[in-house]
Amino acid sequence: MATILIVEDNPDNMTLTVLLLQSAGHTVLSAVDAEARLTLARDQQPALILMDIQLPGMDGLQATALLKQDAATRAIPVIALTALAMKGDEERIRAAGCDGYIAKPIGIKDFLASVAARLA
Repeated sequence: MATILIVEDNPDNMTLTVLLLQSAGHTVLSAVDAEARLTLARDQQPALILMDIQLPGMDGLQATALLKQDAATRAIPVIALTALAMKGDEERIRAAGCDGYIAKPIGIKDFLASVAARLA
C-alpha cells in the first residue's frame, strides 16, 4: 500500500484518519503543523498528502502553494481535508493548488474511496 502524510491539528481528527488509513493497509506519517509537513514531504516523499486547511500559523493553502513550487514535492498530490464546506470553498481550495477535496465530517466509505481513487 501507500505512504500517506496527514497534516491535521485536531487530535480527534488525526486519530480517526490515521486509524482508517492504517486499517486500509497504508503507512501513515503525521504532522500537526504545515512547517513540519513540508519537511516530512521533502524527506519521505509520500504518495499522497491529506491537508487540513485551517491550521495555526501557516495555513494549509499556503503550505500547498509551497509544496507545488518545490520541484522535490510538486508531483505529490494534495487533498484538502477540511471543514470549509460552504458554497465556493471547494473551488477556491482547488484553485489554490489542492488536487482534491474532502469535506469534514468525513464519511468512512467515501473517505477511503477518495483516497484509493487518488492513489490509483
